[in-house]
Amino acid sequence: MKAELTTRVKKACRWAAAIALAIAYSVLAHLAAASAAPDLRGAGVAIIPLLGLAFVMAWRSSRRPPLLALCLAACAVLYSVSGWLVAHYQWVFLLQHAGMYAMLCGAFGRTLQGGQTPMISRFARIVHGSLSPALVRYTRSVTWAWSFYFGAIAGLSLLLFWLAPIAVWSAFANLLGMPLLVLMFVGEYAVRWYVLPAADRAGPLEAIRAYRQASCEDAARQP
Repeated sequence: MKAELTTRVKKACRWAAAIALAIAYSVLAHLAAASAAPDLRGAGVAIIPLLGLAFVMAWRSSRRPPLLALCLAACAVLYSVSGWLVAHYQWVFLLQHAGMYAMLCGAFGRTLQGGQTPMISRFARIVHGSLSPALVRYTRSVTWAWSFYFGAIAGLSLLLFWLAPIAVWSAFANLLGMPLLVLMFVGEYAVRWYVLPAADRAGPLEAIRAYRQASCEDAARQP
């Protein structure tokens, strides 16, 4: 019992640390992107997390040497254009935000094609095993909803970056991103409780575990 409690506390601490880190980076990114005087620190906030993620992925890959070499080459290219980058790093934030949501839209939308298993249906199978007809219909509809959400966020990000002051775009991209995502989860969960029987429902934690398992399976299939 004590060991189980310790495990739960550790998991809670990890989640709290991850959430605190995400909030801190969102605030830093907003301050950097909305700054009236772009500087090297702002460029670092935009670039360093992306480079860190690229190096981590390269290190964990089965093709570690060539991918690490590619990361080092990317660093050299970034250094060669550092002057332009410091003056225009808001474009990096745009690419990071709109690009991520566009890729998620494509990933979810691609699974809605004929012969494919909708993304949410795949997650549901990990949780439930076999799916009832009602759950099949529901998970397909929710995959459509998430595809639309990701596409709408990407499109609105591009529109605000083009038409609105940079501070307005930054508030939307960096400060409202997490609350909007939570609101989407809460709305979908409320609909799930309303339209599905208890046996076909799964909580947020089960959904997160299913997503992580599906991601691990996709990574394992890659050469």
